[in-house]
Amino acid sequence: MSLKRPCGASEGDSAPNNEDDRPSNRSTAPTVGDVLLARFDRRQALNGLSAVAAVAALGPVVRIVAPAQASADVAAASTLTFAELPHGETDTHAVADGYEAELLIRWGDPVEAGAPAFDPAAQTAAAQAGQWGYNNDYVGFMPLPAGSQVADHGLLCVNFEYTDPHLMFPGVTDGDLDVITREKADIEMAAHGHGVIEIRRNTAANTWSVVPDSPFARRITALETECRLSGPAAGHARLQTSADPSGTRVIGTLNNCAGGKTPWGTVLIAEENFDTYFGGDPAKTSDPEVYARYGIEGSPRYAWYRFHDRFDIEKEPNEPNRFGWMVEVDPYDPASTPVKRTALGHFKHEGATTIVSKDGTLAVYMGDDERFEYIYRFVTERPFNASDPAANRDLLDDGVLSVARFDADGTLTWLPLIWGEGPLTAENGFGSPADVLIDTRRAADLLGATPMDRPEDVEPNPVTGIVYAVLTNNTKRTAEQSDPANPRGPNPHGHIIEMIPPGTRGSDRDHTAPVYRWEIFILAGNPAAPEDGARYHPRTSADGWFASPDNVAFDHHGRIWIATDGAPKVGIADGAWAADTEGPGRALPRHFYRTPLGAELCGPEFHTDDSAYFAAVQHPGDTKGSTFDSPSTRWPDFTDGVPPRPSVQVIVKKGGGAVGV
Repeated sequence: MSLKRPCGASEGDSAPNNEDDRPSNRSTAPTVGDVLLARFDRRQALNGLSAVAAVAALGPVVRIVAPAQASADVAAASTLTFAELPHGETDTHAVADGYEAELLIRWGDPVEAGAPAFDPAAQTAAAQAGQWGYNNDYVGFMPLPAGSQVADHGLLCVNFEYTDPHLMFPGVTDGDLDVITREKADIEMAAHGHGVIEIRRNTAANTWSVVPDSPFARRITALETECRLSGPAAGHARLQTSADPSGTRVIGTLNNCAGGKTPWGTVLIAEENFDTYFGGDPAKTSDPEVYARYGIEGSPRYAWYRFHDRFDIEKEPNEPNRFGWMVEVDPYDPASTPVKRTALGHFKHEGATTIVSKDGTLAVYMGDDERFEYIYRFVTERPFNASDPAANRDLLDDGVLSVARFDADGTLTWLPLIWGEGPLTAENGFGSPADVLIDTRRAADLLGATPMDRPEDVEPNPVTGIVYAVLTNNTKRTAEQSDPANPRGPNPHGHIIEMIPPGTRGSDRDHTAPVYRWEIFILAGNPAAPEDGARYHPRTSADGWFASPDNVAFDHHGRIWIATDGAPKVGIADGAWAADTEGPGRALPRHFYRTPLGAELCGPEFHTDDSAYFAAVQHPGDTKGSTFDSPSTRWPDFTDGVPPRPSVQVIVKKGGGAVGV
C-alpha cells in the first residue's frame, strides 16, 4: 500500500513505500549488531558458540513452560499479581481478569466548547478542529491542581499522530490520493496534533469520565495552530519562508507520536515522520541530499501539497526544516503558544522523556525512529528550579545535545554535537550551531554514532535510574550483520537495551556523565522458535512473549510496562506486557492487555498513584483491504455506518487499588 503507517509501521505489511522500509542513513559506523558481535566474539571463539547459542550465553536460557506450570512458576518469581491474558486476535479488546477497560474518548468526540457531535457522514474541518483527533498516541496525565501528587481529576494530554483516509471517509481506498479533496485534506490536518481534556474520577464507582466544556479543553492542529520556534536554530535563514520571513513562527505541528513530561508541568510532544507530508521534486531544489537524509523523496503519503503550498518543497523548500522538532505545550494554559525547542535536535522524534540528574540539571532522552538511526541525550545548561516553575520556561533552549556510541566492552559514550568541535565545522558545511541542529542526523553520522534498530521510546526508570531504550525492529538488517544480540538477519522482533548511568540507584545516578554502561534487557520474539533467538526470563510463559516493543512506562515499583506495534506479523495481537526490572522476576513478561483487530497500543501512562492505566488504541481495523465502508472491525461502537475509531481507554482494577499489584 502506498499510504505508510508512521511511528512503528508493521514491517510485515506489503507497503512498498513504507518510510520505515527505506532507511536514509548511509553511515558506515558499526551498527549495534556489529558492536554486540564484537563484544561476544571472544566468548564464541572459546566455546564454539553459534549465533543463537551466543544469545543464550548472555543470560538465562529461555524455555516455554506449560500453562499450569507457568502459573505457579511465574507467581513464585514475578511481583505482578494479575492472571495472564492469553494471546489472540479478535475484533475487540481484552484485558487481564480482574480488570476493566473503560472507554474514555473516541475520534470525533467533542473537546472544545461548542464542537458538534461526531457525524461520520458529514465531517468538516471546522468540526474536526474542535473534536478529538485521529490515531491518538502519546498519553500524559497531569493532575489538578497542578503539582499535586494524587488527584481524583486532572488533564489528559494526548497526541494525534497521523490519519488513515481510507478508514475516515467513504469511497476512499488505501493509497488513493487522487480522490482526496481540499476539504478532506483539511479534515486530516485538523485531525493531527494534540488534545487536552479534563477528566474526573467517580471514586465510589471507580470510573473516569471527561468533564464537558472544561476551560482547559484544547485542540492543537496542523491546520491552524501557530507555534513558536525557539533556541539556537530559531530565526535561521534555513527556517525562513515566504509566510514567515522571521523564521520563528510555524503553523501547526504534525506526526505527533510519543512524548514526555517536564518536572515544571509541561508536556513535550514529538514530531516524527515529517517527511511523509511533503510533495514536489527534491531534484528541483538547491540541496536534494539534505532532503534525502530525512527521507523526503517526492512520494508523500498525503495530498496536502496539492492544496497548501507550504507542503510543496519546490515552492517552499525550507518548510521541512520547520518540522521534526520537540514541541513544548503548557496544558494548564489553553491560551499559551506551543514552542518548538530546536536545541533538542531535528530528526524523527519518537518522544522525549526527562529526569533530574544528581546535580539538578535536566536530562532529556530521545530516539530517532527509523532503521539505523540514533539515540540522543540533551542536558540543560542550568539546573531545574523546583521552587519557581516560571524560571524553567526556557530551560530547554540552552544545553548540550549528544548522540550515543555503543562500544564492544559494554560502555556507552555520549558524543556532544557542538559546533566547531571535531568534524562539526564550516569545512563540513556547518556554518553555525543552528546548522548542526538543523542537520542533526548528518552531524551524528560524522561523529560516529552507533546506528540502531529503530530507536523508539527511551525512558528512565524513576526507581532505579536506569534508562531503557526500546528498539522496535529492523527488517533491513542483512544476514551478514546477524550477531549474538540479533541472530535474525533481518531482525523483525526488536529488543530493549538498558543504559546505566554512573551511580548506585535512583537519584544518585549521574545523567550528565559522558560514559555509561549498557546491557541487553530483553530480546523479543517467540522463545519456541529457535531461529528468533529470543531472550527472556526462563519462566516466560507461552503468552508472556511479545514482538516489536514500541513504548514503555514504569509504575511506582519500577516495573516496566511494554506496549507493542507489529506483533500481528507473528500471529498475535499488539498489546501490553509488564515485567519486573530487578529481582527474581527480572525480564519475566506477563501479558496484560490485547488490542482489537488491526490496532496497536500507544501511551501507556499511569495515574499518579498507579490506580489507573491510560491506553491509547491506534488505527483499529487497519488491516489489508479494510475501508470505511467495509472495515475489519467497527470497534469501539460496533454500529453499522460508524467506522472504527481510535480511542483512549482507562484500565482500572475491579474493586480499586493499584494496577498490577
